[in-house]
Amino acid sequence: MNTDTPQTKVATFGELLLRMSVANGYRFTQANELKVHIGGAEANVCVLLSLLGIKTDYITRLPQNDLAQLALNELHKYNVNTSNSIYGGDRIGMYFVEAGNQIRQSQVIYDRNNSSFATIDKNKIDWDVVLNDVTHFHWSGISPGVSYEAGLVCKEAILAAHQKGISISSDFNFRSKLWQYGKHPSEIMPELLYYSTITVADLDAIEIYFGIKTDQEDSDADRFQKAYFLLKEKMPFLKTLAMSFRKSEGQTHLYNGMLFHDGSFYQSEIHKIHLVTDQIGSGDAFTAGLLYALAHNKAGQECIEWATACGVIKQSIPGDFALSTAAEISHFIKNGSSNRINR
Repeated sequence: MNTDTPQTKVATFGELLLRMSVANGYRFTQANELKVHIGGAEANVCVLLSLLGIKTDYITRLPQNDLAQLALNELHKYNVNTSNSIYGGDRIGMYFVEAGNQIRQSQVIYDRNNSSFATIDKNKIDWDVVLNDVTHFHWSGISPGVSYEAGLVCKEAILAAHQKGISISSDFNFRSKLWQYGKHPSEIMPELLYYSTITVADLDAIEIYFGIKTDQEDSDADRFQKAYFLLKEKMPFLKTLAMSFRKSEGQTHLYNGMLFHDGSFYQSEIHKIHLVTDQIGSGDAFTAGLLYALAHNKAGQECIEWATACGVIKQSIPGDFALSTAAEISHFIKNGSSNRINR
């Protein structure tokens, strides 16, 4: 981002969701109670950036009812601006979560068809005005996955940001349970990703969106670097690529990050996570940590350590949001995990 830190303002576009989690580790088919959280990929990014002191503007479409207000209130608690959001449609998008454990996977059921966001129309948001004092625009592959209409509005925002010379970041964020409207992601995503200067991706999504394959026999570092140079041919404005990697070692998660930035490759240390409280939102925390570090003009190695630390810390926090502070993240980078009491 080519701005001084105090003036940095990040705008995002995405769907704000009610997350309904089955309580007490039960399965969907056992549920007699649901816990409500608020989430959504871009909202998650905004919350952590806001907590870290960066101005954020979250833009979406919501119905005018109390459930939408509940969701907005949660963002307002963390000083995320929502004044440029628009209203219309009948329902807020939802998703349901059954928490897994070390034996079985967590499960997600989406209820987002015909939501206010999914039925958004073009030309309803004046992006030239909305992006007037913005230094950075962020979006993810979830929006064009929700509906063709949401993808068209996302394209409006991207083109407006590009024309204004605003730095654009993206998260590939492929969700197999979305993309149900008859278009393959490879028909939609390359055109939208074309303008990104910063992107967070994963090797599977790169293959789905662009057909770029890497050899599974190669190391993660070799595959990552090959993917960067092949992506650069498809995304000519790309300067920064980051990925997080997760592997299992028995019941321990091994988590690390890789970064290509300013022509150089960096990788974080590998963190061992022995207990995962909530994995959802860790990728968004990783993205927010990266954007924060870039906004503060940190060196490449610091950038990937910040992104990875944010991704790790999120997994200790219930809900979608990574509720952390710069001091806590800096302490984690320096000292690693801790079970001591801070008193």
